[in-house]
Amino acid sequence: MAVWDLSVNVEELGEEAPPLKISVTSDLHIGGVILKIVEKTEIKKDWSDHALWWEQKQQWLLKPAWTLDKCGIHADARLYLTPQHKPLRLVLPNLLTLRLRVCFSSPVFRTVIGICKLLNIRHPEELSLLRPVEEKKKKKQKGDEEEVYDITSAPLPTGSIIKLANGMPAFFAESPEMESVYKMLSVSQPAPPPETITKMYRPTSKVDKAQVNGRWLDSSRSLLQQGVKEGDKLILRFKYYSFHDLAPQFDAVRLTQLYEQAKWAILLEEIDCTEEEMMLFAALQYHIGKVSTTEQLVASCPAMDDLDSALQCLEVKMEAETSAEEMLETMTAPELHDYLKLFRPKKQTLKKYKQFWFTFKDTSISYYKSKEESCKEPIQQMNLKGCEVAPDVSVAAQKFCIRLLIPEPEGMNEVYLRCDNEQQYSKWMAASRLASKGKTLADASYSSEVQSIQSFLAMQKTTPGNKTVQSDESINTHSLVSPRYQKKYKPKQLTPRILEAHQNVAQLSLTEAILKFLQIWQALPDFGLSYFVVRFKGCRKDEVLGIANNRLIRIDLSVEDVVKTWRYNTMRQWNVNWDIKQVAIEFNGNVNIAFSCVTADCKIVHEYIGGYIFMSTRSREQNDTLNEELFHKLTGGHEAL
Repeated sequence: MAVWDLSVNVEELGEEAPPLKISVTSDLHIGGVILKIVEKTEIKKDWSDHALWWEQKQQWLLKPAWTLDKCGIHADARLYLTPQHKPLRLVLPNLLTLRLRVCFSSPVFRTVIGICKLLNIRHPEELSLLRPVEEKKKKKQKGDEEEVYDITSAPLPTGSIIKLANGMPAFFAESPEMESVYKMLSVSQPAPPPETITKMYRPTSKVDKAQVNGRWLDSSRSLLQQGVKEGDKLILRFKYYSFHDLAPQFDAVRLTQLYEQAKWAILLEEIDCTEEEMMLFAALQYHIGKVSTTEQLVASCPAMDDLDSALQCLEVKMEAETSAEEMLETMTAPELHDYLKLFRPKKQTLKKYKQFWFTFKDTSISYYKSKEESCKEPIQQMNLKGCEVAPDVSVAAQKFCIRLLIPEPEGMNEVYLRCDNEQQYSKWMAASRLASKGKTLADASYSSEVQSIQSFLAMQKTTPGNKTVQSDESINTHSLVSPRYQKKYKPKQLTPRILEAHQNVAQLSLTEAILKFLQIWQALPDFGLSYFVVRFKGCRKDEVLGIANNRLIRIDLSVEDVVKTWRYNTMRQWNVNWDIKQVAIEFNGNVNIAFSCVTADCKIVHEYIGGYIFMSTRSREQNDTLNEELFHKLTGGHEAL
C-alpha cells in the first residue's frame, strides 16, 4: 500500500510549534497513529487521556481500532492530539464558580455525569449545561473579579471515586482549602447584599424567560463539537423539574444546590408568587441561613424511611390487586358536596360570584341551583382531567379561591370557585389537583394532599396581637425578597413581617426547612415550566410554549395566559422534521399540533420533551442504574438513530 504523510498538531508542543509529520498507510489504525506521534514527540508522560480531534469534520476519533481508511482520513486532514479532559470554569446553582477538569470528547450527557460524580450529586440526568449570557465589554473595576475555586487536582471522573463515610469524595479531604470548597457546595451560602441582586439580570416577561432556554447545550454532542474551548465558562443547572428520590442523608450537595436554584428563581422573579408566599420564602431563607451554621443535612428519620418504603411496597401490591376492589371502589367512591361560589371571568356579568350546590365525583365537578335540585340534571358538569389548577388565596383577607382552566375544543374555559374557609378550600383544592392528573378522591394521596395544603395555609397565618417578635437588626431583609418588594417596602416594614412569618417555621430543623422551601416552590402555579417562543403551523404570530414534567401548555402572548394544555399521557408520538426545523406531535383523539421554534433550536425542545418522558421511566428499584441508551433514543437527533 502507498505510504503518505499525515500532519498532526500536538498540544504539548505549544501553539506555535509546526505540526508533526508521520508516514502512514491507509490501513494503519488510529491507535497506531497516536503511538507514532507520541514516539516522535519524545515527551515522557502519561498520554492515556489524549485523543485525536479532526478539525475540518469537527469530530473526535475515539475508536482506536478503526483504520484511517475507515475513518475517511486523507493527507489533507488537520488532526490535533489533545487531552480529552480539559479545565473549564463552571458556575453552580449557588453562583459559586469552580475550575475543574471535564470531558470534552464525550456527549454532554456523559460529561455532566462526570461532573456530578466529582461533586457528589446523585441523579445527574436532571442537570445539564447552559452557555452564559454574552457579557458586554466594559472596563473592569477593582473588585469585579469573580472568585474561582480550583479543583483541577481532583482525579478524572472516568475511574471510581472513593467517598468518605459522610458521602464526601475523598479528594476533598486532602487539604483544608479543598474541604472548605466542599462545605460551600453542601452548605447554603449567606445572602448577598441587595445591590448584587438588583444588578443581576431579571426576566420581565415570558419571552425573556424563553431566551434563557435557547442557551442549553445539546446533550448528544461533545463540548468541543459545540464550540466550547478550554477555560470557557459554562453554567450547571437543574434542567428537568422532576426530582427523583431526594434523600437528605446522601444528597447534601444536591439538596443545597437545588434549594439555591429555587431561591434564586424566586429572588430574580423568574417564577411568580404572592406577597404572603414571598414573606414565607424570606422567613425560610432567614431560618436556613441561621441554622446552617450549626446543623448539617441529615436523614429525615430512619423509621420514616422504612415506613416510606413499606408504604411504597404496599402501594405496588395494592395496584396489582385492584381488579375486584376497583369495581367495589367505583361503586362506593368518596364524593364531596357543598355550597361554593362560582365566577366566570369570560362572561361579562356585573355580578361576580354566585352560590351553587357543588358535587365532586371521580374527576368531575357538577353544580346545581340548590341542594334540593341535586337529584336532577346539573346546570353543568366539568371534567377536570388535564386542567390547570392554581390557588388564588390571601390568608390575611380570608380569600380562598381555586382557579381552574379547563380544556375545551376551542380553548380553555376559565372558572373560579370561592370557598368559605380553609377546611373547605383544602378539600376541594386537593381534589382538583388530583383530578387534573386523572386521579379520584379514592386515591391514597388525597388525605396527604389535604394536609399539606392546610399546613401551608397555617404557615401563612400571622398573629398580629403577638408582640413577642424580637426585632433582629442583623437581618438583611432586602436580600431575602425580590426587587419588587424591595421597592415596595422599607427594611423596617419588611423586618417585622418576615420575623412574624418566621415564628411559624422557627422550630424546623435545617433538613425540614430546606424540604419545606422546595415543597412550597413546587406548589407554585408556574413551577417547572420552561418557556420557548414558537410559531404554530398555520398561525401568523409568535406564541409561547411551556414545557413541564407532565404537560405542554400554549400561551397567547397578547393576554399572557394559557389557551391550551396537552398532557404527555395522551401523547401518541412526536417527531421532528430536521430540514424545516418543525416539531410535530400527535395526541389521542386525532389531535395534531406542529410548530417551529423561534428562540431556541428545535433540538432543545425535542430534548426537553424526550427528557421528561425518560425521567418518568425511572423507578425506585433501578435507582443507581441509568439507562443512557434510552435517554439518547428519546432525546437524540436524527444522527442518534
